Amino acid sequence: MSYSGFKSVNKPTPGDKSQRVVKKDPAAAPSQSRLLALRALYDVFFNNAYSNLALDKELRQARLSEEDRRLATNIFYQAIEHRKKTDYLLGAFIDTPPEDLIKCILHIAVAQLLYLDRIPDHAAVNEAVNQTKLYKKQEASGFVNGVLRQLLRDKEAGKLREVDKTDFVSWLEIEYSASRDIVQLLIEAYGEEETEAILAYKPEKRFETIRTNTLRSSDEETEAFLTSQGYDWEKSVIPHCYRVYKSGNLSKTRQYSEGLYSIQGESAVLAAMAVKAKRGMNVLDTCAAPGGKAFMLAEQMQGTGRVYAWDLHEHRVELIKSGAKRLRLDNIRCSVKDATVPRSEMLQSADAVIIDAPCSGLGVMADKPDIRYSLTRARLLEIIHTQEKLLDVCSEYVRIGGTLVYSTCTVLPQENEEQIMHFLNSHPNYKLDDDCSYLPAPLNSRSENGMVQLLQNRDAVEGFFIARLKRIA
Repeated sequence: MSYSGFKSVNKPTPGDKSQRVVKKDPAAAPSQSRLLALRALYDVFFNNAYSNLALDKELRQARLSEEDRRLATNIFYQAIEHRKKTDYLLGAFIDTPPEDLIKCILHIAVAQLLYLDRIPDHAAVNEAVNQTKLYKKQEASGFVNGVLRQLLRDKEAGKLREVDKTDFVSWLEIEYSASRDIVQLLIEAYGEEETEAILAYKPEKRFETIRTNTLRSSDEETEAFLTSQGYDWEKSVIPHCYRVYKSGNLSKTRQYSEGLYSIQGESAVLAAMAVKAKRGMNVLDTCAAPGGKAFMLAEQMQGTGRVYAWDLHEHRVELIKSGAKRLRLDNIRCSVKDATVPRSEMLQSADAVIIDAPCSGLGVMADKPDIRYSLTRARLLEIIHTQEKLLDVCSEYVRIGGTLVYSTCTVLPQENEEQIMHFLNSHPNYKLDDDCSYLPAPLNSRSENGMVQLLQNRDAVEGFFIARLKRIA
């Protein structure tokens, strides 16, 4: 089955009349939740948008029920998570690749047909056909219908196209929809079995983590709030943190707006805990946006001392300022600064510096599946160079006897253990600090010589690396 010849289209927008056919029959109009997922997917596939930002933008503009928002979110993330596998399966029925919009429509449909249980097959196919017609692609509606119905026939007959497992790297690449470079880098670091476990990992239940603002509330009050609102929640192994399941929008509550809690990943909380902040300290957070670690440090210091929060981009610094105001944290000082640029006035001025460095992000693939496609070996070298520069420059700001914390949300040794050993070889005035008392007991065994590598599939928190170092001269 082939399809070609259509002109390229811009990103589909329901308000754009040039891309829209007004339907007189309401039954033929595509559902708004699926259209939302389609627009966000197009942004990710063809405008290089980050998945969470593309979806958040669409959700903010939409007027949907909570149920429809969850449906849109599930369809969207399933389509991204299985991108390569979907292309491989569709390749059995398509001779010529379709244009971008039609490709996205097919991916949205396949996400429902193969990876979501509660959507009737006929509804997914009909919605795809209606989407095609809506965007003035009447001539492509038969193609979309034919491809999807053939996919269904093969599914029901147990004849879906299989991936050859004799080439294990290629099989992993397609089966788990990851770039070849990522697969090979993980195998080099962890071997084939552990690599498959890393790529295959999915949490049993999705959750968000909130952390009590201990300056303005208590754990008992947080627990009472969660219970009174009917949330499904449990305590995290990390102090003052709670996992909240099927939560809706936790940033829309009165308690959030009053600064009684923050929304923050558990591993990021651990990185801030590694600083072991105390009252009156001067602490520098060099890559601070959106501000979670800086907020936690300011709270640990009980409003005393100073937390200097830097970020490269002004709009991200505004996020930190807004968060500090919401949480009523007056000891945070925000600045737009490039942390790779040396600043003589900062030399040996900080009791502690935390570098939550830009990284490949492979530790959070389960939450941000578009990361699976973005990394190449060439890009990894660029990232490693930036990390080296951050360590070289910012380590100079730590006073003698002070603490340097380096963290990433990745699992690659080149960005983590090897990066730290390279730093120590060229900076004899630093040593690893093996004090792991900041770690909760279930994770204590993950510390080795002052370095901690967490894996999502093994430790049930985001994949994260933390190194704690002391300046000795």
